[in-house]
Amino acid sequence: MKKESNITIHDIAKALGISGSTVSRALNNNSRISDKTKKAVRDMAKTLGYQPNALASNLRTSCTNTIGVIIPRISRYFFSSAITGIEEFAREKGFNVIICQSNDQKERESDCVQTLFASRVDGVISSVALNTDNYDHYKTFTNKNIPLVFFDRVCDELETSKVVVDDFKGGFLAAEHLISKGCKRIAHISGPQHLNLYINRLQGYLKAMRKHNIQIDKDQIIESPLNREDGLACAKKLLESSNPPDAIFAANDTTALSIILYAKDKGIRIPQDLAVVGFSNEPFSEYLSPSLTTIEQSGFDVGLKATELLLDIIQNKTGNRQETIVLPVRLIERESSNKLPN
Repeated sequence: MKKESNITIHDIAKALGISGSTVSRALNNNSRISDKTKKAVRDMAKTLGYQPNALASNLRTSCTNTIGVIIPRISRYFFSSAITGIEEFAREKGFNVIICQSNDQKERESDCVQTLFASRVDGVISSVALNTDNYDHYKTFTNKNIPLVFFDRVCDELETSKVVVDDFKGGFLAAEHLISKGCKRIAHISGPQHLNLYINRLQGYLKAMRKHNIQIDKDQIIESPLNREDGLACAKKLLESSNPPDAIFAANDTTALSIILYAKDKGIRIPQDLAVVGFSNEPFSEYLSPSLTTIEQSGFDVGLKATELLLDIIQNKTGNRQETIVLPVRLIERESSNKLPN
């Protein structure tokens, strides 16, 4: 008896006394085959342990029913949530997902591009690495008309679609909230300014400051890679200056965490002496002491919407197109900014 992995459509045909072409059409749900025959073929295929040859089928159709995903760091809650949204929608639509991690390194990101291209994926969803300032490696996809959708950290240099949150609104909400609490010297720790999301968060902050006639001190706007270590260095620089801020808006929750830890170590009371607002609503933000006020963005929704957009491009064969979807954010007020206005 044949091993199950060697069972072919001809074995099913022989067992049922029908032709191999009829079996093939039944397995592909051809409308010319009756429901009774389709059921008989499926039942026999299951009994014999038949497995379709996906590679051969893909070569015939030029599709792999697989999409690729490039993310900076799977350890970040936002990106792990995005992956959940991506996989949930993709699998519901019959697509598999290959996940590559750049570890926030441009060189590794370029390797991810080549890996996914060699894997013949039908399309790609990507969020660029922190130090990526040239996007030529992504032309591997666009030059071959392989659909590409960026999310969160996006690229404007290529004609592709994008899914982002309203980072400008988030920056505006954060700064205006601190102003409403009576804060006058509001610092901002921003991310790298070659990435749109951090540009937009900064611009939102500036818009709120100007709207309420709050003086903007350029020395209290610091660009940072937004990790724990640099967050501590930024906190030290700001809080040990001759004119320290009474509030800090950090472009992510990790940096806000560093600020709170540094301030507590130096005896600076939060929020009485220093109010702090982060961005993302990481799981730890709720359990900090004091708990962190932050701007919530949904990684799950971003991932799901990016996948919905990508699969629409793939299935309708529209090629890469320029469409931008902006999802809402909201302020979550907690203890780190809960001070009475003067």
